[in-house]
Parts: sequence; C-alpha cells; structure tokens
Amino acid sequence: MRKGELTRAAILDVALDLASRDGLEGLTIGLLADKMNMSKSGVFAHFGSREDLQLEVLKLYHHRFEQEVFFPSVKEPRGIQRLKSMFARWVKRVSVEVASGCIYISGAVEYDDRPGPIREELMAMVGAWQGALLRCVQQCIECGDLKADTDPQQLVYEMYGLILALHHDARFLRIPGSLGRAGIGFERLIETYRNPQTPSAVVAQQ
Repeated sequence: MRKGELTRAAILDVALDLASRDGLEGLTIGLLADKMNMSKSGVFAHFGSREDLQLEVLKLYHHRFEQEVFFPSVKEPRGIQRLKSMFARWVKRVSVEVASGCIYISGAVEYDDRPGPIREELMAMVGAWQGALLRCVQQCIECGDLKADTDPQQLVYEMYGLILALHHDARFLRIPGSLGRAGIGFERLIETYRNPQTPSAVVAQQ
C-alpha cells in the first residue's frame, strides 16, 4: 500500500480499538488525533467527517468478524458441523471481546433509537450475520441433522440469547466459567432440535 493508505489503515486500527472500548459515540477526531500523534486536520484528510470515520470503523469490525467467524466456518461441511463451528468461533471472538468490547452489542445500545446511517449500517451487518445463521440452520434441516419441524428463526434467536448472556456475565459481571456455560447451553439447545434418526444422535443415546 501507498503511504496514505498505510496511514489510513493505521488510523482505522486505533479507531476500532477506541470504539470497542468507549463505543462509537465515544470516538472523536480529537481523541484519535492524540492517539496517532497527528493533527485533527491530518485525521480529517483521510475521513470527510466523524460519521464517515464511524462508518469505516464499523466496516472494519464487520470485515474482521467475517474473517474470524464466518468464512472459516463455511469451509466445514453443510449441516450441524458447520453450525457448531459458527457458534464456537463466535464464542471465541466474544471471549476476546470480554476485555475490549463488542461493537455489535454496544452499537445496538447506542443506536437502538437513533435513526441515521450508522444505525442502518449496524442493522445491515447484524442482519447479514443472522441471515447466515438462518441459512445454516435451514441446511441442517434439509440434510436431516435437525428435526423437520425446527423453526430456524427460533433457534437463531436462542443462539443469540446465549451470546448476549455470555457477554453480559463475562464482561459486565465478570462471572468465572461463563464461556463454559455458553457451550453447555448450546449443546443442550442443539439436542432439543436434533433429529433423533441421525447417526450421531443415535450414538449419543446409546
């Protein structure tokens, strides 16, 4: 990359760290300039406005989420194995974000009743991830891993509930063992929906 592109990428890295810690609303040009040892005008030269900066931070966060969670998971065979990979990688990312913070979760609190481009971008990103989870659950049903009458939206809702509970207990309450509880909860959830006729389910019952 050229020098300007390298500088812009470095600014975004620092901005993402700050937004993860303080929220997108806590991200200011002045604070970022101080962290980068740059002038405010120097930062503005790479981003037209604070809102543009916030949107670029969101895109960077989403890109990293896809690289760490989504793309490695879709390399797994379709079915329950892929769904388990998605959840396990999701939990692993949350375990890292216990120290830094999750922009999807903090952003939902900041922008739940604040219309505008940032809220729309957040909704689109979260919606894309929920859509990927829904497709994976539907594939689990189609290949016979889950019961035919499984409600994909309900299962995804319950998976999301486990992640939100994990983030709350691990980051806010600092309760030890929260990661393990999330894993146990997911396995129990899957067993509720698993097709009893699949080989893995039959073996588990023996």
